[in-house]
Amino acid sequence: MGQHLQAIYDTRVAEGMLRPDPAQRAALLRMEDLRERLEARPKPRTGLLARLLKAPEAPGGKQGLYLWGGVGRGKSMLMDLFYQHAPTTQKRRVHFHAFMQEVQAALHEARKTGVDDAIKPVAEGIARDLRLLCFDEMQITDIADAMIVGRLFERLFAAGVVIVTTSNRHPSELYKDGLNRQLFLPFIALLEEKLEVDQLDAMTDYRQDRLAGTQVYFTPLGAATTQAIDAVWRDLTQGREEALVLEVKGREVRLPRYWAGMARAGFWDLCGQPLGPADYLALVGAVKLLVLEGVPRLDASKFNEAKRFVTLVDTLYEGHVRLICSAEAEPERLYLEGAGSFEFERTASRLREMQGADWGTGRDALG
Repeated sequence: MGQHLQAIYDTRVAEGMLRPDPAQRAALLRMEDLRERLEARPKPRTGLLARLLKAPEAPGGKQGLYLWGGVGRGKSMLMDLFYQHAPTTQKRRVHFHAFMQEVQAALHEARKTGVDDAIKPVAEGIARDLRLLCFDEMQITDIADAMIVGRLFERLFAAGVVIVTTSNRHPSELYKDGLNRQLFLPFIALLEEKLEVDQLDAMTDYRQDRLAGTQVYFTPLGAATTQAIDAVWRDLTQGREEALVLEVKGREVRLPRYWAGMARAGFWDLCGQPLGPADYLALVGAVKLLVLEGVPRLDASKFNEAKRFVTLVDTLYEGHVRLICSAEAEPERLYLEGAGSFEFERTASRLREMQGADWGTGRDALG
């Protein structure tokens, strides 16, 4: 079984890798209990056996954990610790948004075969080689996802898959005010039946704490600025990252560098492409902190790029997303002439405001 999760946590605290927090330590007790259940749990069943035999019940009737709470409280860190030491090789950790994109693509392929219920073969394919499925940041914003997750998760649970997920919201708040939400309510009931729902009410916003006193706007561009941004990114992500693809109205917005609600992208990735408000809203829905690199001086020759940059900053500002930025000049000197330069004064003001050490701490839906 290996070392107890709390002992591993205490070692990392003693080594200065983590700061001690009673709420985090208490959450690890529940994760340790789940780890012991997982070790004793039979492998998932799929196909005919899954239909004929009920999945084995864990003590208390729970088949996983739903860990929710505010921004930067350490949910992803705790789940990663659990995942790393989970006693099985049949496991997967994935961002929930990316997982649902994979599911939608698999459903599309399954429907081509003419099956009556496309969810069935997709769920069986997922469960076939998995005992543990860990999701980072469960949230439902798309009606297509909302209409299938209930039946999908019902089959995953029936196959015996253990599920651990983090979220910004309590299950009852998922898909709040969404279209046809009454059809989504059985999924909420299923989560509350099958998963232990635990709020991580940690004392400190660790993401904000890491940024406290840290420069977040870097200028001018150059090797020194790139090195400084690299150092901040390494500190925030602890050297871990993955790609995240957001699907917006049939097109993809690619974030090649992403981890635990934090993304890193270049100016031309987000403002040099034909993106619009819907794309930036999807970005805000997926990240709590954005590192944006290489903002150039803007003029009439970059009118479209400037318009997109203004829209991006406005969307980040309204969504209370923390921004770390490298640019060719200070905000007030980024766009001095050309159509829209007068309107850019508001953008420059917002960029200044977003540099504040406590800016963005009021966003209560962060995770």
